Amino acid sequence: MNAQAENWDDLRVFLAVARSGTLSGAARILGVNHSTVFRRVGAFEDALGVRLFERVPSGYLLTPAGEEMREAALRVEEEVAAIGRKVRGQDLRLSGSLRITTIDMLALWLLPRHLTRFRTDYPGIELEVSVSNAALNLTKREADVALRIGNSPPETLVGRRVGRLVFAVYGAREYRLRRPDAELESHDWIGFDSEHAALARRFAEFLPGVQPAYRVNSVAAAMGAAMAGMGLAPLPCGIADREEKLERICDLPASFSLDLWLLTHEDLRRTARIRAFLDFVAEALAGEAELLEGRKPEAWREV
Repeated sequence: MNAQAENWDDLRVFLAVARSGTLSGAARILGVNHSTVFRRVGAFEDALGVRLFERVPSGYLLTPAGEEMREAALRVEEEVAAIGRKVRGQDLRLSGSLRITTIDMLALWLLPRHLTRFRTDYPGIELEVSVSNAALNLTKREADVALRIGNSPPETLVGRRVGRLVFAVYGAREYRLRRPDAELESHDWIGFDSEHAALARRFAEFLPGVQPAYRVNSVAAAMGAAMAGMGLAPLPCGIADREEKLERICDLPASFSLDLWLLTHEDLRRTARIRAFLDFVAEALAGEAELLEGRKPEAWREV
């Protein structure tokens, strides 16, 4: 068993270098230092009696033997992850760690009040939140649960739609005072880049020919810019309606609305702490449907 664990650990180091192409990148992935990765790669190659990487000025490139090793290592990685998911899926304890991945705006403005109540109800469950616009791989257990926006969740995951985010146009009061009578087309706009391609496309359909003066890859950053008075921005009502610095300028077409999904992997859905979290958050967000859908905005300032 110890030999098998060591072999898998060698493969983990090998895959980290293969993916990043550098020792420093692999060290960041693994959470170790540069010299440890260098030593482990050299020892692994010595044990195998073959060079897996070519050392070049730009980093580490796979040799033909390394390419074959990568394919085998990826299969082993998937098997190890599958075993871990199946074992963890039998865990009936309402304790232990739970890793949640979500995007910045949900982590900043939506989840905290619900996570606080969840921790009160389940003090034995330790929460870790990974904030990322990129979807972490739940199949490889980079996270246990994902809270995401979008109208088509991955088919490899299971879960439920737990709400709908309706968007509207918002601006800071100070900005409105500077531009009280301007038509929508002549305002300064805060828009989104390719990481939010769906929102960027819908904005182009809403105001054809209008180019945002400021683009961001984060809804949270767009909200911060709007609060600072940089211009108008399409923002989710469930977040922007709670900010006193912002005023809702006008509604947006229904095409801007995005579903809110709570997702996990099939093998983990019966794990007690994950099941408890899914049920808790689904119920909490269902109780905020009016907020998320932008109804009665003034009533939510003190929520």
